[in-house]
Amino acid sequence: MGGALAGWVTAAGMEFTAPRSALAQSTLTPDEALQELMDGNRRFTTGRLTAHEQDLAILKQNTIEKQEPFAALLSCADSRVPVELVFDQTIGHLFVTRIAGNVVTSEIIASLEYGVAVLGTKVILVMGHGNCGAVKAAIQGKEVPGEISALFPHIQPAVNLAGANIEAATKENAKIQSALLREASTVISSFAKQGKVKVVAGYYDITSGAATLLD
Repeated sequence: MGGALAGWVTAAGMEFTAPRSALAQSTLTPDEALQELMDGNRRFTTGRLTAHEQDLAILKQNTIEKQEPFAALLSCADSRVPVELVFDQTIGHLFVTRIAGNVVTSEIIASLEYGVAVLGTKVILVMGHGNCGAVKAAIQGKEVPGEISALFPHIQPAVNLAGANIEAATKENAKIQSALLREASTVISSFAKQGKVKVVAGYYDITSGAATLLD
């Protein structure tokens, strides 16, 4: 991945470091893949992004025929959670599934199984976030239009554990959904038992920008 800049530069008030070398998916262990995500979030929260300094033209050319993301994420659909930006990653690095409330459905399982079994992702992060509207709606349990209420049964176990505290319920939901992935998917479970993939839960603070692990 070219386009490296020596030292530090400043653009639009944001500090950028010279980008790290290309991620070699085949050499990353699940623990190293998780560490890369958290290191990227640290760069994001300190304003020291590197992903934007990588040569996007080269990245696009290298990913036309195939993709080799090192991590998969199950995130809420909330527009305040820009996953690639939050973890300072760029084209081809992350395999992202998004659904309101970051809940596990059969379609989500199928997508993440593809990420693990076919694409070779080394870690799956299920990430809840601050002030999640889906969790808040599940706590309130009010009548809602259309199919929105279809999300509530997925989130209710977390509400039962955490009560009306939205942050606590969101964190419980992320942990429950990550456990469901490990248990409900024979594919992911098998890869996890072999140490080929790590499934973890996390929480994204939309105020600070920090992502923390819950497992």
